[in-house]
Amino acid sequence: MFLLMALDYAGVGLFAATGALTASRKQLDLIGFLFFAAVTGLGGGTLRDIVLGRVPVFWVIDPTYILICVATGAFVYLTAHRVEWRYRLLIWLDAVGLAAYSVLGAAKGLAATGSPTIAIVTGALTAAFGGILRDLLANEPSVLLRPEIYITAALAGAGGFTAAHAIGLPLYASSGLGVVIAFGLRGGALYYGWSMPRYKPRAGRPQEEAIRAKKPKRKR
Repeated sequence: MFLLMALDYAGVGLFAATGALTASRKQLDLIGFLFFAAVTGLGGGTLRDIVLGRVPVFWVIDPTYILICVATGAFVYLTAHRVEWRYRLLIWLDAVGLAAYSVLGAAKGLAATGSPTIAIVTGALTAAFGGILRDLLANEPSVLLRPEIYITAALAGAGGFTAAHAIGLPLYASSGLGVVIAFGLRGGALYYGWSMPRYKPRAGRPQEEAIRAKKPKRKR
């Protein structure tokens, strides 16, 4: 349990840091830093708890998570200007947070339902939703729309943890495997540009033309 708690605190702190770094790129004030840190750090876990019916959600039960976000946001507010490569730091911290949270979300989903399928889904939701909210609020291209692997890494990390747990590996081993898989895929995507094959249909008609198009007549 200590390992899962450590992953939980680490995931919140890392995602909070990415939210605060996004606030620094937008040149927001201190409250903006704290808001982005909290939304990014707590968003994925909040959605997970709501989906699993675990209310009150985790940060209401344990306000330490809020304090972690506040401390992280304030720290980044005071130090971000010293880092010239803030975007690179943001995406790599996001990769580490995604790896930790994919395992934690899967563990909580598995404990709540006993279903490996739900565990993988909650792992991916926990790992990805905070980053999606961050990009949406910052009006930046969503992680879902970037070409490199992101959700796939979260699914793979959650799946690796769940499979290792199913065959009876100890918690530290299954957790470590899930983290390594998720971070390896996401890190490889960032460093080497790995991506999944994209859908390549024929060019679609303009929207106005498609709306005006007549429906084909049925044969009698």
